[in-house]
Amino acid sequence: MSLKDESQKQPFWKPAIEIFAKVTGLIAGPIVIALYVGRWLDQRYDSEPWLFLASMAAAFILSSIGIVKITLDYIKKIEKEAEENKSSAPTLAEAVLDKKAENHNNLEDQNNE
Repeated sequence: MSLKDESQKQPFWKPAIEIFAKVTGLIAGPIVIALYVGRWLDQRYDSEPWLFLASMAAAFILSSIGIVKITLDYIKKIEKEAEENKSSAPTLAEAVLDKKAENHNNLEDQNNE
């Protein structure tokens, strides 16, 4: 099944919700984990607040990298779908010319009646 077939079967809002969920998870997940791990490390090694801050910085960097990766993957998917649609769908100029020819034929048919 091609991407085009899949996109016709799913609701228009589904891809947006999927990306939203992925990005939200990449922001919230590492930060919540870093919050608890950083506190635990600070209490264990009596280094408050440095290990907490380091774990939060690492979470921020991981989140940023993940968001960029998801965004680039989504851009590639959109470009691929656009390329598939471009090759199968008529161009705007072709559509306009077809419509003009259809209108011209309709006018000729009306004049012949």
